[in-house]
Amino acid sequence: MLFLPRTERIKFEDAIYHVMVRSITEVPLFKNDDDKEKYLNQMKNYQIIYGFKVYAYCMMSNHAHFIIDSNGADISKIMHGLNFKYAITFNRIHDRHGHVFQDRFKSKIVDTDRYLITLSAYIHNNPLKIKGYETCPEKYKYSSLSVYLGIEKDKIGLLDEAYIMQMLGPNVNKARENYLKLVYMCDKEKLKKEIEFEDEKTEYRSERKILARNFNPEKILQFISEETGINKVMLYVKNNRNNKSARALAVLLMRSLCNFKMKHICEILGNITESRVSKLCSIGVELISTADRYKDIVNKFIIQQASQ
Repeated sequence: MLFLPRTERIKFEDAIYHVMVRSITEVPLFKNDDDKEKYLNQMKNYQIIYGFKVYAYCMMSNHAHFIIDSNGADISKIMHGLNFKYAITFNRIHDRHGHVFQDRFKSKIVDTDRYLITLSAYIHNNPLKIKGYETCPEKYKYSSLSVYLGIEKDKIGLLDEAYIMQMLGPNVNKARENYLKLVYMCDKEKLKKEIEFEDEKTEYRSERKILARNFNPEKILQFISEETGINKVMLYVKNNRNNKSARALAVLLMRSLCNFKMKHICEILGNITESRVSKLCSIGVELISTADRYKDIVNKFIIQQASQ
């Protein structure tokens, strides 16, 4: 039997992707709502690390669609890491072993604004296939459509719906009305009565500024030393309780802004294990998510480097 090599995935640093993940035939990708919540929360953690943007999504029982702006990061690194993490979690919770995802994730570059808008509408129409949502996909909880239409807030903070919605009208009300017409081909008036076109926003604003991923790790370590008050030399010391937070932030910034593989960070910090780097990165995500002192540390470093 002849085995052909996998086709190399087409990737660009400034690309927007339609990403689809699918489960193996005999296993649902998401057995329940808790599984969907876990996947979205894990995606949010990876978003904190890599700084990518999510423009739209819909999660079904055996597959999920996302529109992801890689923002200078490697889409393969994002999705492989996320799916590997989720598969481990899924198998542990459901007491099983083996593969969860069907082969590699699928991705296609979105190369025009028209395609981007049409794709978002296609993704948001997925719940029409679910019993009970045939005429009301906006009520499906695990789709970003309800955020687009102002019915729900983005509680996780994962979504940037403004980038697409700003293309559909000069203000929020008009954009939502136009998107409504795009997504719903019938019974639009009934849905309009259920939606209040009111919001604290008056217009959508969202810009694409591709984040550089080629920063010097030594500059990151020096910056973290100054921000935390930990001597730079101490950042190379293992198993020291006093420097754990600083090392965690350094690892997070290196993963986000250097485009390094885990093994490279291991070498920089003194031949620590990849599992330890992963643990430190998780601690860094937690610090940025919960500590006001560090929530803007990535942007602060980027601004500092731009001014030098």
